[in-house]
Amino acid sequence: MSAPVSVLPPSSWITRFAHLLPDGGSVLDLACGSGRHARWLAARGLAVTAVDRDAEAIAALTGLPGIEALAADLEGGPWPLAGRRFDGIVVTNYLHRPLWPLLAAALAPRGVLLYETFMAGNERFGKPSRPDFLLQPGELLEVCRQQGLQVVAYEAGEVEAPKAAMVQRLCAVRGDLPRLPGRP
Repeated sequence: MSAPVSVLPPSSWITRFAHLLPDGGSVLDLACGSGRHARWLAARGLAVTAVDRDAEAIAALTGLPGIEALAADLEGGPWPLAGRRFDGIVVTNYLHRPLWPLLAAALAPRGVLLYETFMAGNERFGKPSRPDFLLQPGELLEVCRQQGLQVVAYEAGEVEAPKAAMVQRLCAVRGDLPRLPGRP
């Protein structure tokens, strides 16, 4: 019998904006790692495609209800999701800039992009510290502009939890912005 998988809780940024994902919709959890977001989203009735290059991490997700687990090298191999569209895409703690046009193309009309990763200045907290793995100021906003996405929310700066870091967080949609609660 294998040991239970220890999984961190989902990011507060992801849980804050998950209500924008359509009930029963499809979500891509890119570079999913242990699957903390995939598990959380699937438990809420979403059909999740969890992708990571770590075959062991993907194996732990295989067979879980609501999750399609896919091991793929996102940086050295071909794009494993050609022709597929998702109602939502979640990316946390991962940055590979050449994927941005592919992610935008994989976002369905009215689809939601939830992105949260490290930015310049994180070097003082440890890894990641290489510029290739750190967003530049305003970089996520510029990517959305280039890809024709509408920004719902954006934050950039220092966080203390789950560990001290410098991050950028973004929620964007393809197409019209969602209606705000309490507004006609």
